[in-house]
Amino acid sequence: MGMAITSEDDLAERASRFLKAEMKRAGVTYEDMAERLQAYGIKETRDSVAAKLKRGTFAATFMLACFAALKLENIRLEDI
Repeated sequence: MGMAITSEDDLAERASRFLKAEMKRAGVTYEDMAERLQAYGIKETRDSVAAKLKRGTFAATFMLACFAALKLENIRLEDI
C-alpha cells in the first residue's frame, strides 16, 4: 500500500490536482482562497494562487494553510 511516487514532478502534480479538486468540491474560487489564506497570515492574490496551483510548486506552509482554509481534516496521503 502507500503512495507510489514516481518523481518530484508527479508529487507536485498530485498535490496540485488534490487541492484544485477540494477547492471545486467546496465551491471555493482562487479569489476566495486568497481571501481565506489571509486568516493564516499568507498574503496571496487570485492570480498568485492560480499560478501556484498551475505550476504545482508551493511551500508546505501554503499547502497546509489551504487545507486549513478548506477545513480539511484527516487527509490520507494515498488520497493525494
